[in-house]
Amino acid sequence: MKKNRPHKFGTFLGVYTPSILTILGLIMYLRFGWIVGNVGLIKTIAIVLMASSITFITGLSASAISTNIKVGVGGEYFMISRSLGLEPGGAIGIPLYLCRTLSVTFYCYGLSEAILILWPESSTAIPAYALQGLTITFIVLVTALSSKSAKLVLKSQIPILIIVGTSIIALIIGVVTQDLHAPITEATYQTAPGGFWYVFAVFFPAVTGFTAGIGLSGDLKDPQKSIPKGTLSAVISGAAIYLIIPLLLAITGALTLEQMADPNAGVTIWTRLAIFGPWLVYPAVWGAVLSSAFGSILGGPRILQALSMDGLMPKFLSKLSKSGQPTIATWISGMIAIAAVFLGGLNTIAQYVSVLFLTLYVAINVSAAVEQLIKEPSYRPKINVPWYISLFGAFSAMVVMWLINPFAFAFALGLEVIIFAYLMNKKLEQQWGDASTGIWMHLSRYALLRLSAKKIHPRNWRPIIILFIHEIKEYLPLVKFTEMLGQNSGLLTISRLIMLTDKEELDRRNEIVFEMQQDLKSEGLQALTEVNVVSDFKLGMNLIAASHGIAGIKTNTVVFGWSQTHKGKLQELQIINDLATSGKNILVGYIPKPFSKKAKKRIDIWWRGQDRNGDLMLLLSYLIRLNRKWSKTEVNIYSITHSEEEKILMEHHIKYSINEARIEANIHVLTKDKNEPLETLINISKKADLVFTGLARRSTNFEARVRLIDTIVTELKAVVFVQNNGMKNETPTIFRNNL
Repeated sequence: MKKNRPHKFGTFLGVYTPSILTILGLIMYLRFGWIVGNVGLIKTIAIVLMASSITFITGLSASAISTNIKVGVGGEYFMISRSLGLEPGGAIGIPLYLCRTLSVTFYCYGLSEAILILWPESSTAIPAYALQGLTITFIVLVTALSSKSAKLVLKSQIPILIIVGTSIIALIIGVVTQDLHAPITEATYQTAPGGFWYVFAVFFPAVTGFTAGIGLSGDLKDPQKSIPKGTLSAVISGAAIYLIIPLLLAITGALTLEQMADPNAGVTIWTRLAIFGPWLVYPAVWGAVLSSAFGSILGGPRILQALSMDGLMPKFLSKLSKSGQPTIATWISGMIAIAAVFLGGLNTIAQYVSVLFLTLYVAINVSAAVEQLIKEPSYRPKINVPWYISLFGAFSAMVVMWLINPFAFAFALGLEVIIFAYLMNKKLEQQWGDASTGIWMHLSRYALLRLSAKKIHPRNWRPIIILFIHEIKEYLPLVKFTEMLGQNSGLLTISRLIMLTDKEELDRRNEIVFEMQQDLKSEGLQALTEVNVVSDFKLGMNLIAASHGIAGIKTNTVVFGWSQTHKGKLQELQIINDLATSGKNILVGYIPKPFSKKAKKRIDIWWRGQDRNGDLMLLLSYLIRLNRKWSKTEVNIYSITHSEEEKILMEHHIKYSINEARIEANIHVLTKDKNEPLETLINISKKADLVFTGLARRSTNFEARVRLIDTIVTELKAVVFVQNNGMKNETPTIFRNNL
């Protein structure tokens, strides 16, 4: 059986109608008379133009983003997450969903109040249960209709739009057919003690409904075309109507200034001025509020659906009905809206919702500004908005948030920061590119150019490491050790080599890089990963190690894991021998199992005083101790001399070295006895958690070297062989005060 395809909407029904009806809402009927009565015509026009300018800029920013990408379900959340990234998108999207859901409660509550005020018993207080009961009835009604068919809901808005338009025409006719006088221009602030900005904050929510159409992005035939046209048309036509209404109220002689400034007058100003007043105005008010409720109950579940599809919410919430409606998400939203009926203090909560909603304006404008600033080649919108215009819109929205309620402003930012931090901590997988990558590319480019113009001084030395391994999981202890060396200051790249003849791995090279990152993420490790294609392992490893890095971030340390095969061990020593002239420090690590979790660990350094290997070993031990789990580690320096005279000189040399380096260590200089040095090393260090010893260069007897290293690694817990090949002006020598 063929499933019904969800109906797709055009610009007028899908974007313009819900947007303009949310703009021409309750505040237009309740507060315009109060605004004109307090600030006069000139300042009212200024308020309208200022507020509409902010929404127009935000509309332009939203249009720019929507014309650059194929907009899917989720509206504003979709655009922000695809621009700024999944975590910022979630930090905005989750509060936005709650705002839209709570808006259903507010609108249905307002509709109930507007109807019950006309009840015969309205001379007495309306019982709370009657108000709550009617509100719940309206919530169930709008939820049921929207879960059944978005087409039915949107088509029901056409007669509402006609009724609202008729009420505005009735106001125009009613005013021009009665006594007129010169426009009221003086500001009295008789019932607005907070002054101009207080009045502005009261009015501003009247222009915020233009995003109602964007919320239906997934239900549009052509979002790239409909969102800019419908949104900007709604903002412009709404602003035009909002400029006409105050002019009518300012010139009418049917009401005094005091009557209009009365905060309790509300909709009665319209009913007293418009022809057929109550018969046209009250249905228009009810229709406008109901339309806003419909817009919220359509938009909210689709945000929840998008959050679910991106893995920020349970997957079942993205399930669609046969008609293509997010039924489960819609009814869950309806239940949340019903629960909010019993919260109490809805007027206070409404301010917090308004401010949270305004963070959406900030995010949309910032997204458009960032896209312009980073100049991604893929950013080619049909509507270009200068970055400074978008940033001005973002700043203006933040100012309005502060004006509405400073505490709500702080709460909104705090809540979104907490959500953002939580989502970052979850390390979510993002399946699309975003502007944040472009930001890091710009910063990286700037930093690399700056570094390339500078000479790297020994004081600025830090480990830039490349580690060659085949499987991260197989050499996990070695990976953890290597990552620990560069934590917070250095940089680790893990390289896997694949042969040019291995077609299967060659085809999967990008997938292998991703799998390597997943392996690191599962262990809480951070490193760069790459796959290098070579025709010969030995030659390829030499070329990669010798030339790896860019600008001022050239690799200075190469790390190998001691091979498990005899052939591999011989090949590894040959590679190391060839690399000795490249200026790269070389570490060969044998760390067969994770380090002990005990607080006090022990590192032994075997110092021969040749080839400056001791300098590097001491520095590596210092870097390891920067790790919290190794902070209490005891470092022992051992050296074997042939005579008492040599012993005294060596002790003095090592003491001077560690004092200059400001590194704490215990010095043990031994005089050679009947035992071989190798036997002494094993006897003393077999209980050490980690041993550093030198790796001589320019050795050609690889078979003998393999036997020697095998003897050491089989007797010790963990050992790292160190070869200091750093150039003189790059060596991290510890004999300098500027280490």
